[in-house]
Amino acid sequence: MTPGSTGNSTSRAASPVHSSQSQSQPDEPSSAGSSRPNTADDAALLDDYSRTVTHVAERVGPATVKIDVRGKPESQSGTKSGSGSGSGFIFTPDGLLLTNSHVVHGAQQIHVSLPSGERQRARVVGEDPHTDLAVLSIAGPELPHASFGQSKQLKVGSIAIAIGNPFGFSWTVTAGVVSAVGRSLRTQSGRLVDDVVQTDAALNPGNSGGPLVGSDARVIGVNTATFLNSQGICFAIAIDTAQWIAMKLLQEGVVRRGYLGVGAQTAPLPKRLSRQLGLAQPSAAFITHLEPAGPAARAGVREGDLILALGGHTVESVDALHRILSDEPAGRSLEVQVLRHTQLESFSVTPGAPPELARAG
Repeated sequence: MTPGSTGNSTSRAASPVHSSQSQSQPDEPSSAGSSRPNTADDAALLDDYSRTVTHVAERVGPATVKIDVRGKPESQSGTKSGSGSGSGFIFTPDGLLLTNSHVVHGAQQIHVSLPSGERQRARVVGEDPHTDLAVLSIAGPELPHASFGQSKQLKVGSIAIAIGNPFGFSWTVTAGVVSAVGRSLRTQSGRLVDDVVQTDAALNPGNSGGPLVGSDARVIGVNTATFLNSQGICFAIAIDTAQWIAMKLLQEGVVRRGYLGVGAQTAPLPKRLSRQLGLAQPSAAFITHLEPAGPAARAGVREGDLILALGGHTVESVDALHRILSDEPAGRSLEVQVLRHTQLESFSVTPGAPPELARAG
């Protein structure tokens, strides 16, 4: 990626004029006022960019692993003879790592290769197909590990660097930008994952589960998918979501959640309307998709509503909504407060159990 033009500067210094007042020639503006590109500035900018990517690769590369699996179910026969590979990254010095659920789901054997050449057998601590995330464990004290960033602070246009093992080419680094935030993505379980990060950093088969990293060398997402027959449209599970899912998997091995049947993204509330209605929260969960027969639709919630509160808990983000649904048991009636256009509305909704996992064909 080239952040600036590399054209040659052609401005010339004006010849001095021997008079009582020194003047510049009108047809030859000084370099300070020139709008022409400056090669030196562009070179410095490119050098800074290169140093950033190199720094990230040096910091996070050693924590990025290659994952090989065997004994996965074949999609047509159902036999356990399938094999595959993907990526992951270590996030604790004692060997806990994050990857995609679809990389390891159903595998009988999982092996992890480190950049040092060490190869270990891994075990699954827990997985959540609904967010396409899994936590694995390998042995070893003081392993190189990556640090988590904060995806809620991401801005469109900021640098995004992907590290992984596409097509078996180990520890490949690609770079781009954050193309969009707050996307929704349907996983292989059939569930919509919210607050997904879109990037144009190149991802290919084998990148799944690897880290998407910001310019500060902190992980901002877990790479998960690309659009087929497209270029530069790739997606990562936001690290705020991944960090919370990892905590739940470490605690219980599974993520238990109620089901509303909505897809949502975090959206700011209009400040003027918030003042008029006396709302203190800066944002809410904006409903982008509604399952026609889901609990929210049956309760009266509509697409375009902003969920402000659920069960007496403020909803400032999609992650907050997920946390509430994970803490509240399915089958219990809850009050949901929404902002519809300029009016506050309240409904009684009963979250159900999540639909059964749909195996990808």
